[in-house]
Amino acid sequence: MPKPELAMILPHRDHGGGLDATIRRHGGTRETWLDLSTGINPDPYPLVPFPSQDWTALPDQAAQHAICAAARRFWAVPDDAAILPAPGASALIARLPHLAAPGRVQITMPTYNEHAAAFRAQGWTVTETGPAQARVLVHPNNPDGHLWQADDADAALTVIDESFCDTRPDASLIHLASRPGCVVLKSFGKFWGLAGLRLGFAIATPDVIRELAAMLGPWPVSGPALRLGAAALSDDIWAHTTRARLARDAGRLDQAMIARGAQVVGGTDLFRLYDTPDAAAWQDRLAGRHIWTRIFPYSDRYLRLGLPPAQGWDRLLDAL
Repeated sequence: MPKPELAMILPHRDHGGGLDATIRRHGGTRETWLDLSTGINPDPYPLVPFPSQDWTALPDQAAQHAICAAARRFWAVPDDAAILPAPGASALIARLPHLAAPGRVQITMPTYNEHAAAFRAQGWTVTETGPAQARVLVHPNNPDGHLWQADDADAALTVIDESFCDTRPDASLIHLASRPGCVVLKSFGKFWGLAGLRLGFAIATPDVIRELAAMLGPWPVSGPALRLGAAALSDDIWAHTTRARLARDAGRLDQAMIARGAQVVGGTDLFRLYDTPDAAAWQDRLAGRHIWTRIFPYSDRYLRLGLPPAQGWDRLLDAL
C-alpha cells in the first residue's frame, strides 16, 4: 500500500513562501525568482564557524545557558522570567493551547493564522471579542503592523507574539513576561533572516516555561542553532546597523509603491502592506517577471511585499 505523501498529511493554510508551487505555474527556477512573499530579512546574519561537536554531540547545558544569557540581555528579559529556546516559534505556537483547559480565545483578525489554527485544534473557540480565557496579540501585527498596549494583555492566558518586534525594540512588551499567564514569543528567523535555522523562544514565568519545556522534550534545539543564536544575540553592532538599513529600505519601498498608485496600509520594517485596486492583478503581473508577493484570502485589495536584497532593487523597480 503506498505511503501517504507529506502534503496530504499536513493541513494547508495561507502563508507566504510556497515558491515551488509558484514555479510550477509561472516557470523558472528558484534561482531566477525574487521571493518577496515573506517578511524575512534579505541580508541575513553571517554564519559562524561550527565545531564538529555541534553536529556530532547532543547539545550540552553550557550551550543552553549561553543562548539564554544572550537572549536575556538582548531583549531585556525581566529577572523573574525564564527563557525557553525552541525549534522555531511555530513549535511553541502549536503547544501554547495546552497551557489551559479549552475555552474561548480572543484573536483579533486579520492576523497570523497559525495561532487560531493551533487553538482550534485543541478544542478552543476562537472569537474576536472578549471576555475570553485566553488572548493572542501579534505585536506588531502581521500584516498591518498594529502595535498593542500593555492593557490589551487582559486574559488569564495571554500570548504576545513578538516575531517581528526586533525592528522596534522600543515597542516591546517584554516586561509583561513576568506576569502570571503571559507568554512572550520571539522568532529568530525574521530579523536575523535565518528562518531555516528553526529557532524561537518562549519567555514567561518559570512555571509556564517548565510546562512548555516538558512538552518539547530534551534537546529541542540543535547545537549549531544554539551557537549561532548566541552569537547573533550578542552582536549589538549588527543589530543596530541592520535596523537602520531595514528602516531605509522600507521607506524606499513605500515611495516606489506610492508612485505607482498603491496606498500604504502599514506593516513593519521587514514587510509592507499596501492597498491596491486589484491585488491579484498586481501579484500576477509581478509573477510574470518572476517576483513573488503575498495576497490574502480575506481581501482583494491587500498586497504585502517583503524587502528585496540589495541586488534585487533594480529588478523590482523595473517590474513595478
